[in-house]
Amino acid sequence: MLPVLRVLILTHRVPFPQNGGYPIVVGNTIKGLVNHGHQVSLISININKHNDRAQTRDELLDHIRYTEYKIDTRITVAEFFSNLFTTNAYKINKYHDQAFEKILIKDIQENHYDIIQFEGLFVAPYLSAIRKATKARLVFRSHNIEHQVWHKLAQQKSDPIKRWFLHQIAKRVKRYELGLLNQFDGILVFTGQDEHTMTNLGNKTPICVLPIGVELGKYKPDYSRSQFPSMFFLGSLDWLPNKEGIEWFLDNFHKEIVDGDINARFYLAGNNIPEEYDEYDAMGKVFIQGELDDALEFINSRSIMIVPLLSGGGMRVKIIEGMAMQKCIISTSIGAEGILAEHGKNIIIANNADEFYKAMLQCISNEDYCKQIGQNARKLIEELHDVDHITGRLIHFYQSILN
Repeated sequence: MLPVLRVLILTHRVPFPQNGGYPIVVGNTIKGLVNHGHQVSLISININKHNDRAQTRDELLDHIRYTEYKIDTRITVAEFFSNLFTTNAYKINKYHDQAFEKILIKDIQENHYDIIQFEGLFVAPYLSAIRKATKARLVFRSHNIEHQVWHKLAQQKSDPIKRWFLHQIAKRVKRYELGLLNQFDGILVFTGQDEHTMTNLGNKTPICVLPIGVELGKYKPDYSRSQFPSMFFLGSLDWLPNKEGIEWFLDNFHKEIVDGDINARFYLAGNNIPEEYDEYDAMGKVFIQGELDDALEFINSRSIMIVPLLSGGGMRVKIIEGMAMQKCIISTSIGAEGILAEHGKNIIIANNADEFYKAMLQCISNEDYCKQIGQNARKLIEELHDVDHITGRLIHFYQSILN
C-alpha cells in the first residue's frame, strides 16, 4: 500500500465550473487523486475577468481543502506602454500579488505537503518564495509551450505592427520559460512534442508525458438525439488561438454554409464570445449560442465537431471530450497535436481551406462514415485517456521524484 500523499494544487484561475479545458484538466486531476485516497488542497487565484458569474457549488469541494484569493490582473494604459520598452514578461508577472504570496506561504508553512503542483506558467511567479518555504517536491505542469503559442499567433498576422507586437511577447515569454527550466523537481506535459521541445531547450528535470484523462462514465453518447447533418465549434474565445481559428473558419465558409454547397447548420458556442459575433448569425443556418449550461448535451446533439486551430500547443481537451462523445471531428494537425489519432480512422485532418471544404462535404453527405469515425474515436479514448489509469501514472511519477 502506497502512503497517502498530501498534494497542493496551485491554479491561476478558479477551476469551477468545469466548463473549459483548464478547469476540466485541473478538476479531473483532483478527482483522480482523491479517488486514489490522497489528500488534496487547492489554492486558486480568482482573477477579475472570471469572477462575475454566479456559480453552483461543485461537489468536489466537499472532498478537498479549498482557498481562493481575488486579484486584479488588469494593467493601465501607462503600464501597457511602459512595458513595451522593457524585457518584462508582463503577461505572466501580472499574476504576482504580494498579499496573495504571504497567504500562500503561510498555508505552505502550516501544512506539510509532499507535492506542490503548479498548474501552468501563470503561477510560476511564486516559485522562488515557495521553494524557500518548503521541502515539498515542486511539480510544474506545462499546459502549453507558451512562447510557441505567441510565435504561431504572430506568424498568422499580416499586419506588420501586430506581428511585431506578438513577436515581442513571444520573445519575453520564451526568456521567462527558459529561466524556469531545471527550477522544478518534476515536469508534466501532455504531449511527446512538448517533451521534445523542453529537452531541446535544455531541460534536465525529470519529465513525464501524461495525456489528458477523462471520466468515461460521464460521456454517454446517444446518436438518436444528434442532429445530422450539423456542425459545431465549442471553445472559449478569450484564448487567442480559438478566436483566430474560428474567425478564419467563418471568413472562409460562412457564405458556403448560408447559401452554398455546405448544406448543414453550424453552431458556435463557448465562453466570452464577443458581441460582434452576432453579425455571423444567419437564421436557420448559423447559430451563435454563447455560454452553455450543459456542454456535453450540446456536443451530443450535434454531429460534426470543427477544430480549425492555426496556432496553439499542448492537447485540446475539447477534442478529447468530442471523441469520448463519439463525434466525427474535423481538425487541423495543430488542433489534434499530441492525440494518437489516425486520419480517416478516428479523426479527419484538414490543414487548409480546400481540405476543410472537401472534408465537410464528405461528412455531411455520409452519415455512416461519420458514425464510424466517431465510434473509433471513442475506442481510442477508452484505451488511452481513462482518468483512473492516467492518475495511477501521475502518482507513480510523484513517488519517483519523492524517492
